[in-house]
Formats: sequence, structure tokens, C-alpha cells
Amino acid sequence: MEAAAARDSGPDVAATPAALEVIHRLEAAHGPLAFFQSGGCCDGSSAICLKDGELPTSPNDVRLGDIGAAPFYIDSDQYERWGRPRFLIDVAPGAAEGFSLEGLEGVHFVSGAP
Repeated sequence: MEAAAARDSGPDVAATPAALEVIHRLEAAHGPLAFFQSGGCCDGSSAICLKDGELPTSPNDVRLGDIGAAPFYIDSDQYERWGRPRFLIDVAPGAAEGFSLEGLEGVHFVSGAP
């Protein structure tokens, strides 16, 4: 019972004020966005930011919540394998290594624990 109560104590995904600032700029420039937690294939294990609809969700994707106005997804198997983590999305200097939109701003999103 304690684990369930602790689980309900906060959102599964949140963003720092700095990350929200970048998200709002990206939304203004590109329109609606969506985030996908990478499991290590393209951008290591980072949050990938794309234009909404650019990468269709699959039946195996779980929506953990929204950051800004953007939905945040993770593969359900990965989510379970990682122990149902919560994420705090932040930004760091330096462009993303892959195709995530924030790389155009010279920063990259970082997934961490709240």
C-alpha cells in the first residue's frame, strides 16, 4: 500500500522552468510537439522532441503526461523494465546528438529523476 500511495504523490513527468521555456519557444516556432523517451537507440536515453505526428505513437506507447502542452510517451516495456520511473526533463548546453528539435537552439533535453 505504501508504494501505491508514494506513486500517487506526483506526476510521472515534469519539466524544469528552463525546459518549459525552450518547449514554449519550440511550440511557437514549430507548432504542436510530442516527446518520446528514447531507450538508447537514437539519442542515448534522452527525451526526443518532435513535431506532433512526426513519429506516430504505437499501441505499446504509454502517455505519462504532458510537459508544456506536449504529450510525453515511453514504450510500455521500457517503462516496466526501468521500474516505472518518473522523469524530470531539463535542458543542458550543446546540441542534441540526433534529430530532436531543440538541437536547433543549441541545447538538448536531459531526462532525470525528480
